[in-house]
Amino acid sequence: MIKIIAISAAGESRLELTFSDGSHGIWSAAALIARDTSLTRPLADPAYFARAFIESGALAWPNGLELSPHALHLRLEEAGQLALRAARSDNPRPWDA
Repeated sequence: MIKIIAISAAGESRLELTFSDGSHGIWSAAALIARDTSLTRPLADPAYFARAFIESGALAWPNGLELSPHALHLRLEEAGQLALRAARSDNPRPWDA
């Protein structure tokens, strides 16, 4: 089950999402905000948009709006906007030196 494990601001109405499978991508909320519903309207305010947080692996805002991590992952993957983080080693193996 895919979960969002980290989020960070990536410009106006955009977030970098990091998923539990090690992938990450920049998601734009522009289409969601354009729906102009009672739940999405507050996201047009940059200060409110910046209040995004992770709730049980999903992207959420204080007004109760939650977005499925699986759906966001799939959308980014289908758009070719998902990348894998390079493996990082804080403890290099001696034979790699």
